[in-house]
Amino acid sequence: MHEPTIDEVRLAGVMHALSDPTRLAVVGQLARSGELPCGELDVSVAKSTLSQHLRVLREAGLTRTRPDRNQRWLSLRRDELDRLFPGLLDAVLGALTGVRA
Repeated sequence: MHEPTIDEVRLAGVMHALSDPTRLAVVGQLARSGELPCGELDVSVAKSTLSQHLRVLREAGLTRTRPDRNQRWLSLRRDELDRLFPGLLDAVLGALTGVRA
């Protein structure tokens, strides 16, 4: 499971990851909740599809995955991303009104 360092995160990858409504919904939930078990994400896609969306978010550098026993906890790398791309997440999250996966 590749999770890039912040130095490996690129704007093009972040923008691609944010281009999908399901991934946007995940980012919005994480922004509101801080950290969630992957199984508690409120999205209406199959588990296999959600896994692919979570992989895209992780590989783009938007999320961090923390294993804990039999669960994986997901969080947004907000502080790091805000330093790398100031204002980007605020703009995306501000535009999320009405976005639902």
